[in-house]
Amino acid sequence: MPKDRSELPPVEELLTAAVTGLGGVERPGQVKMAQAVGDAIESEEHLAVQAGTGTGKSLAYLVPAIRHAAESGDAVVVSTATIALQRQLVDRDLPRLADALESLLPHRPEFAILKGRRNYLCRHKMAAGMPEDEDDQLFDPREVSATGRMVQRIQDWANETETGDRDEIVPGVSDQAWRQFSVTARECLGAQRCPSGADCFAELARERAGEADVVVTNHALLAIDAMEDFAVLPEHDVVVVDEAHELVDRVTSVVTGELSESTVSLAVRRAGRLIEQGVADRLQEAGEDLRALLAVAPPGRVDALPQSLGMTLALVRDAAFACITALGPRNKDKDDPENAGLRKAAFTALDEVHDTAQRMLDAFGPAAGGDGAGDDAEDMDSGDSRDSANSGGGANGGGTDARSEEVHRAEVVWLEEGRGRVPPTLRVAPLSVGGMLRDKLFGDRTVVLTSATLALGGTFDSLSRQWGLRAGEWTGLDVGSPFDHPRRGILYVATHLPQPGRDGLPEAYVDEIAELIEAAGGRTLGLFSSMRAAKAATEALRERLDVPLLCQGDDSTSQLVKQFAGDPATCLFGTLSLWQGVDVPGPSLTLVIIDRIPFPRPDDPLASARQRHVAATGGNGFMAVAATHAALLLAQGAGRLLRSMDDRGVVAVLDPRLATARYSGFLLNSLPPFWRTTDPAKVRDALRRLTADA
Repeated sequence: MPKDRSELPPVEELLTAAVTGLGGVERPGQVKMAQAVGDAIESEEHLAVQAGTGTGKSLAYLVPAIRHAAESGDAVVVSTATIALQRQLVDRDLPRLADALESLLPHRPEFAILKGRRNYLCRHKMAAGMPEDEDDQLFDPREVSATGRMVQRIQDWANETETGDRDEIVPGVSDQAWRQFSVTARECLGAQRCPSGADCFAELARERAGEADVVVTNHALLAIDAMEDFAVLPEHDVVVVDEAHELVDRVTSVVTGELSESTVSLAVRRAGRLIEQGVADRLQEAGEDLRALLAVAPPGRVDALPQSLGMTLALVRDAAFACITALGPRNKDKDDPENAGLRKAAFTALDEVHDTAQRMLDAFGPAAGGDGAGDDAEDMDSGDSRDSANSGGGANGGGTDARSEEVHRAEVVWLEEGRGRVPPTLRVAPLSVGGMLRDKLFGDRTVVLTSATLALGGTFDSLSRQWGLRAGEWTGLDVGSPFDHPRRGILYVATHLPQPGRDGLPEAYVDEIAELIEAAGGRTLGLFSSMRAAKAATEALRERLDVPLLCQGDDSTSQLVKQFAGDPATCLFGTLSLWQGVDVPGPSLTLVIIDRIPFPRPDDPLASARQRHVAATGGNGFMAVAATHAALLLAQGAGRLLRSMDDRGVVAVLDPRLATARYSGFLLNSLPPFWRTTDPAKVRDALRRLTADA
């Protein structure tokens, strides 16, 4: 073991030791990636690496990351999009890697997982018995009873847990039950003021992270650490972003604000215990005005601010501010922890209502909140599919003025319709998070971004623009894949089928799916652009096929995938989470069917606004937003086919536009280099041969 950092072996030697220790085989792409990551860290230059499935990219970035931590004494943060990859890294990859490298480093590498504070049990909230935020009248007796049983399970578990991590509770518990025992970072009193601060599970997790060489977290917490004024992660100068194709969406979710009857009522309930009733009633009345307005407004993007909405948002904002003022100084009860906890929770809810209302008004310019652009709630038009590369205005805009406004607008506001007991909700999000990422994430540290899908249309340009990276600030590298795609897989585009319409799944598509599944003998993962299409295909084909057919929603997704993997004759149909979340190597998956090119919905408020914004600034909105979104999902979906070196099969895309549309070249260049055909007979023959050989 080296006694000091100057004796550290080079990355190549450490990688060889790691691969040998884990019983694997070095692959050229893995070696190339590890060298590039090491060079990027040393030169402090951002790096984007596309590494296909089977490359061994986790080792390729973990080895140089651990070497840097050992050399510098600073932690390296590894951020992932999914819990599954976090658990793989912490439970499997890092412990084995630490064993393999221990003798070559000054100390055994230490690692820790760190999640948002909301994921940990709050001892103070549990001990203080702080009042519920939920209104039990919203729930029927059966749900209240089920929640009560979950609460009891949490209380029993709380007496045993050493980490307070919600993921330890199996089976899991509902958000409603868990909220009674957790707080957000903004609601937390802080370790110094909290009576349970010395034993706080979240603080203990942070302490463990502060002593680690590698800290594993998620994109949401990475964004919070970068955007907020308070530090969440330990000091670090290098970040590795795995599953980097999801970074923009995850960051957008973190910085999206929402306002509804529920958020206002929560603030009223929290503040009403601590201030004069009349002040709280004023906010309650403003919330009721908001509820009535949103109940009759059409869902979708709000292109121009109706006068009624502007006035209501201003009422909500001002009433929330009055409640904040009535609460008095924020540190008023620092010597009364229980009351301080209630006040902190009230401030948090009120701040969210106030700041979100103001943010929505600001989205429409400095005049918002006075005379609006429309006359009533019916002016809240959502726009439509006409938002394309050449559209300048919106349903409420039009002409040069709307185009000019679109260039300068920084955020988009939209209304989501209510479902069940979830009321209609106004949301506000940035048109782009690239500037935030550039200033907050990439500014002061070296960032390595990696995924199996980064080069869309054959280049990294689409995603690098979304990340806010400029030419000369970063390097892109595609290390390829160990799979021989042309020999192991076929990309079949069904050009003889009609283009997909808006009226559900065409009968010709159902016939094509049936013929393909029969040729494959089951073994099919069906990826659909909507749950409606997945269910329609399931219902139609269960009557025609003799193979078991599962549909997302029949059971938990993890259980369905387990059933699918365990029986080669079984088929599994589903939507978005299956496009990116299924890893089934072996004979159970021979055919991937994609019903249509997964463009965002024409009425998707954020995508359509971003598309229009790009067009207004002189770019091609369709290619920059819709085609990029589709290319990313297509590549992820096609990537479900080959998961091990022995896998073979077919990716069948039923949408003929993949071969015929003007943008097809961009989409095809985003996919693995499978052998391509449009001949259905050749594909069915190939599937029959694969089935016979299985």
